[in-house]
Amino acid sequence: MNSEITSRDNKTESPYNKFGERPREARTWKGKTKMALNKDYEDIPGTYVFDADRGRQGYHLNQFCISLRLQKNRDAFNADETAYLSQYPMTEEQRQSVLDRDWNGMLALGGNIYYTSKLAANDGINFQQLAGIMTGMGNEAYRKMMVEGGRSIEGNRYTSEWDEE
Repeated sequence: MNSEITSRDNKTESPYNKFGERPREARTWKGKTKMALNKDYEDIPGTYVFDADRGRQGYHLNQFCISLRLQKNRDAFNADETAYLSQYPMTEEQRQSVLDRDWNGMLALGGNIYYTSKLAANDGINFQQLAGIMTGMGNEAYRKMMVEGGRSIEGNRYTSEWDEE
């Protein structure tokens, strides 16, 4: 793979920015533009790496989730979810992902798993159950997989591997 490009004036330039990221076309999640840099870890199947971009994107979503650590906030949220969420300037898509309990959607929209798990705990869902829901495996199948050593790395390193078969 050639990591250099030649500009119009024949100077060789790297396609990577100072952080080692390649520019790419903007991607969207349900119509919203996501990060504009190509990061190698974006190709890991089923994984949303919480980096600085996602931290900025999900700041208010995560502030909401962490607020649920206090009982008075859980009580207010449980009494009227929509009203409580209106205190946080999230995007409409983030707000809807909370109301729908779209766990993977929250991560794609900048949620941090450790913060979003506060919402799950409020709903009586422990971390293992949450992982089972998010993988689509269910609690028992997820538990069994983990006890047996976890998911095989084969076919799960990069989505680009899927095209090679």
